[in-house]
Amino acid sequence: MVLFWVALLAISILIYLLLDGFDLGVGMLFGLAGSEAARDTMLDTVAPVWDGNETWLVVAGVILWGAFPLVYATLLSAFYLPVIIMLLGLILRGVAFEFRHRAAPQFRWIWDVSFVGGSFAASFMQGVTVGALVQGLKFTDGAYVGGILGWLSPFSLLCGIGLCLGYALLGASWLVQKCRSGVRDRARRQIPGLALAVLAFLIIVFAHALIENLPIMHRWLDRPYLFVFPAVGALAAAVLASSILRHNDRWLFAAVAVIFVAAFGTLALSFWPYMIPFAITIEDAAAPHASLAFMFWGEGLFVFPLMVLYVAIGYRVFRGKVGTTSGH
Repeated sequence: MVLFWVALLAISILIYLLLDGFDLGVGMLFGLAGSEAARDTMLDTVAPVWDGNETWLVVAGVILWGAFPLVYATLLSAFYLPVIIMLLGLILRGVAFEFRHRAAPQFRWIWDVSFVGGSFAASFMQGVTVGALVQGLKFTDGAYVGGILGWLSPFSLLCGIGLCLGYALLGASWLVQKCRSGVRDRARRQIPGLALAVLAFLIIVFAHALIENLPIMHRWLDRPYLFVFPAVGALAAAVLASSILRHNDRWLFAAVAVIFVAAFGTLALSFWPYMIPFAITIEDAAAPHASLAFMFWGEGLFVFPLMVLYVAIGYRVFRGKVGTTSGH
């Protein structure tokens, strides 16, 4: 039962990274749009799905709260400020999304800036959180003792920038897939630069992990099978590069998505069997069996499958391209 909830938590986080990742990326690229028509087209690509994408963050939070309450409490203690800023960013971009079309033209720029700023804030804080977990938090006798700024370090800030770049790359590939206007052409031109920036970030992170001798590096060396995921990511990167050089739009989004999956799989298995490396294990964090079983008959057996079905149907209904053939 514990492994069931670990798997469901991992799937929920991965779905969130992919789905909300691309619309956060679109939000960050929104500030680079060349015209009002281009901004409208970019919003049209995410309008039917953005609020549903964010639901997966709630799902992950509920699973943590119900199935792994110790991890939930510890993460909130350690990442109080990043979580608050992330949530405020998500709220700000949601409000901006809804109010932008209702604002007077002379004040619409306020909501445009809010949409971009909220997207950056949410993306950056998610990356900072991941970076702090990779670098390691301060624990004494199983209790977090790092303080309210224990997550803050050059490495975590670097990871915040890296995730922003990754989301932007995912968003650009989404725009290429969904648009047939000048927005697509602009996004296609942005992809090579973003891809190189993400590659540079990964190289810097790997070098930092080696220089600082981070504990997670020992996990990779002790578990050679973990390199399967970077190999898959490298293959996806090769497909991405080929698609860019050949101006083939078909596999761009899929290639970037696979890179995200490979990175997530590498981290997840690097942490195993810890939920917070290297302080709280899965077994230590799990709620009593009765609680896990009770949740299984509700969220596990009915709610989660229905959500997956809802998302699949939604994306199928709203498949296809948006925008005009000549919009810029």
